[in-house]
Amino acid sequence: MFRPFGDTESLAKGPALARLCRQRGLILLAGADVRLAIDLRADGVHLPERRARRLGNIATLRRRFIITAAAHSLPAALAARRAGVEAIVVSPVFESASPSAVRPLGVMALSRITRAARLPVYALGGVNPRTARALGLSGISGLAAIEALGEPRI
Repeated sequence: MFRPFGDTESLAKGPALARLCRQRGLILLAGADVRLAIDLRADGVHLPERRARRLGNIATLRRRFIITAAAHSLPAALAARRAGVEAIVVSPVFESASPSAVRPLGVMALSRITRAARLPVYALGGVNPRTARALGLSGISGLAAIEALGEPRI
């Protein structure tokens, strides 16, 4: 997921990241920006929780893109499913150093969200090689262990 949030320096890395994803057969999602997704020829768009709730039915976007949404609670995950997203990114699951992180949900809440959402759910927030082991029976489809990746090189 590429989320430059309008930062010019970050935006300049977008085309290189898109090329790398295509070369490696990876899916690239543009964060909250359909125009950016079009410009990068990204595979999809990832929506923040508040935007997914406002969209209602997103069938038009789904004709062209994979659409995912962030969810920080069970009601948000259910709203994203009703809106028509294809997958949900739930965060933060564990304590996170992210400036946007709120109180962690924990594995039990993540498991409830996964069962109720009936969509692929990806865990994010404080996931690292140690905490990832606790996610084994949560029902998630995948995880993002950003801390484990180190600094990205593009």
